[in-house]
Amino acid sequence: MARPILGRQGSARQQVLTGRKVLVTGAGSGIGRATALAAAAQGAELFVTDVDTVGLADTVASIDKAGGTVASAQAFDISDYDAVRAWGDDVHRQFGSLDVVMNVAGVSAWGTVENLEHRHWKKMVDVNLMGPIHVIETFVPPMVAAGRGGHLVNVSSAAGLLALPWHAAYSASKFGLRGVSEVLRFDLARHGIGVSLVVPGAVRTPLVGTVEIAGVDREDPRVRKFVSLFEKRAVTPEHVADCILRGLEKNRFLVYTSFDVRFGYWWARKFAPPYEFVMQRANNQFSKFL
Repeated sequence: MARPILGRQGSARQQVLTGRKVLVTGAGSGIGRATALAAAAQGAELFVTDVDTVGLADTVASIDKAGGTVASAQAFDISDYDAVRAWGDDVHRQFGSLDVVMNVAGVSAWGTVENLEHRHWKKMVDVNLMGPIHVIETFVPPMVAAGRGGHLVNVSSAAGLLALPWHAAYSASKFGLRGVSEVLRFDLARHGIGVSLVVPGAVRTPLVGTVEIAGVDREDPRVRKFVSLFEKRAVTPEHVADCILRGLEKNRFLVYTSFDVRFGYWWARKFAPPYEFVMQRANNQFSKFL
């Protein structure tokens, strides 16, 4: 069995990604951008993509300015399999197989089942689940064939662990990505490829201000107050990026970015009846916004 190229390699974090070929999706903003910058600071050779051409160019410029290396940057929608495959073929032709693949890109929409439209469900699954699958099937098999080990990072969500109110469509994609990751964790172990599932809670990204809440007026004072409370509890993308790199370096499967998610998931597994009671109460409280 191939030995992982990552994992515990001494106390110096600089050793973990130096000279490694690292792919980051969603690198144009938020967690993806922060993770790409952090990986570049460790000496990684970056392969970055995002649907936002301007945001991606800004990330590349920031990495260049800091003295980092971007080997390839391409703007496209990861839900487009042909676009992912075309970029992958180009990358492999020029640079060979990669060492680390990070699926960070994602979108969000909330709402109750009677307010969610088909387009909400479809977009969540297309981008948040099929997008990472497109990346995995394009870039992971060449890693297996190369026999050098490596690491796969999939960014799910607290909504991939817990039954959060109004998150049915979003959770459909994030629970799905969690399932993919759990299977690949064991499937890829024999090839020396580690798998990490990142489960952020509240994160201060542009997504907070743009998330669509079906059937709800975002200008409603009660909704604005809720969003404000969410933002106050939110961690920064840089904090999440640091958690991701620490989790990768220690070869952790579940990577938490805040204590509340870690505790909530432990509590849901150990104390199911009170968890179900609280989740029902939370859903009842959210219904008052409708």
